[in-house]
Amino acid sequence: MNLENKLTILRVILIPFFVIFAFVQLPGEVFGMPTSSFIMLLIFIVAAITDKIDGDIARKYNMVTNFGKFLDPLADKLLVNTALIILVGTGMLPAWIAVIIIAREFIITGVRLLAVEDGIVIAANIWGKVKTVTQMIAIILMLIDTNPFGTCITTTLVGTPLYLNILSTLMMSVATIATVFSLIIYLKDSKDVIFKK
Repeated sequence: MNLENKLTILRVILIPFFVIFAFVQLPGEVFGMPTSSFIMLLIFIVAAITDKIDGDIARKYNMVTNFGKFLDPLADKLLVNTALIILVGTGMLPAWIAVIIIAREFIITGVRLLAVEDGIVIAANIWGKVKTVTQMIAIILMLIDTNPFGTCITTTLVGTPLYLNILSTLMMSVATIATVFSLIIYLKDSKDVIFKK
């Protein structure tokens, strides 16, 4: 097994630990954050970095494998969707945003399955990559922020400064727009697959 695939597997292994620390509250603080929240942030950042590194390694050394093509996007979806569900569960993120992002992944997966039946491979486009990057940055900011999405617009903030909530709210909004836009582009490019006779 090559290094790229090992990093992808590491990303998948980190996800249960991310979930555990969402529900196990450790005592104390690290850099002003509750210990468990800091560990969750650290796990997510490490997982996000491995996503970037494994892709770079695969392309640079021509180590792209079928296993990697299958597991890498799956690991990304598991990581992002798990984080979104936890943010919704803790009241940090409105459910409608998570529904839009998760629904997009189901729709694209369905279209790709239709394409595979016809021997067509639907490659990731630039908007899919923008979507992933903006989602990961938004989630990192929301893990740092102690105030829910949009608090800066409606009520007084507690804990973290105003600019952080503005930034996390803005970035999650951008990620949601990028998600919808990338879905539209995918569907437009795949209309022959979807509406085949």
